[in-house]
Amino acid sequence: MPSSERSAAVRPPHAATVTRPGDNGRVCAAPSLLEPQPPSPLTEVADERLERHGVRLLLKRDDLIHPDLPGNKFRKLRLNLAAALADGHDTLLTFGGAYSNHLRAVAAAGRLLGLRTVGVVRGEELAGRPLNASLAVAAADGMRLDFVDRATYRRKAEPDVLAALLARHGRARVLPEGGSNALAATGCADLGRELRGAADVVAVACGTGGTLAGLAAGLAGSETGPEAGHIAEPGQYAQARQSAEPGQYAEAIGFPVLRGGAFLADDVLRLQQEAFGGRRGRWRLDDRFHHGGFARSSPALEEFAADFERRHGLDPERVYVAKMLHGVMTLACDGAFPPGTRVAAVITG
Repeated sequence: MPSSERSAAVRPPHAATVTRPGDNGRVCAAPSLLEPQPPSPLTEVADERLERHGVRLLLKRDDLIHPDLPGNKFRKLRLNLAAALADGHDTLLTFGGAYSNHLRAVAAAGRLLGLRTVGVVRGEELAGRPLNASLAVAAADGMRLDFVDRATYRRKAEPDVLAALLARHGRARVLPEGGSNALAATGCADLGRELRGAADVVAVACGTGGTLAGLAAGLAGSETGPEAGHIAEPGQYAQARQSAEPGQYAEAIGFPVLRGGAFLADDVLRLQQEAFGGRRGRWRLDDRFHHGGFARSSPALEEFAADFERRHGLDPERVYVAKMLHGVMTLACDGAFPPGTRVAAVITG
């Protein structure tokens, strides 16, 4: 299995700090990686474009949960990290592309918990190039980067490939690409529980489906959600909203950030089956807002993100958040949400 490894000077462990809204500038100790945290802030923003359609926009600031593992990364990793420690592992091995936020989050978690980390990176050709900013941060946090060819990477879940990786790096807790597994979905259910009753629709960007799987389950509680798993068609949002029973409706919309992301519906269903025993909640995907694919952008997205920052003082990162917000704004302005709809947009960092 062709590969090439690199590492960089390691940042020492430190007691991370973060300043939170409402603290008047006080510096607070970073929260534990293993304990549930208080709900992240939910802030309504005024936007006349939405107000014309009677839609309210709430920003769920999951990017403020933890200074090193913002948003869905903290929620997805918390139970996995606890399981790794409980099983006596001292190494985490995981997978990602060159711009993977997941790799950075796992590297930071390893530094904070004193665990070795290995990141298997798609693209052996990257080994001979300077590290991009994302991989440089992961390496500085102590992650050993193992660049593998793309054919091998596609087979990363196969037993012989995993065996070869573990033979090279030693015993490790293996986390899937993006961190999406049953424990991750279970952790992300907290997000839905925090928003239950506060929003009619919740929007989240999707890379591997774990956050959406847990979010929908948390919104629904014990509801099985027979509508789950749809790929959205124009007009379906308003139709579904109007047909819901009062007080019972809470729908999650996932916006895939990679081209052809409709396949994620199967992954979300699988994760819900593994984590919760079956479909949970009402959720759907809208795969029209990838802007060229994962880690890609477009002039339209750049213009939208710059305008959003001017209006609301939040510069949405382009890989995930800006695409989701662009989708929400487009749907609202197209009349997809009935007047009075409260849309919560999850800012994952």
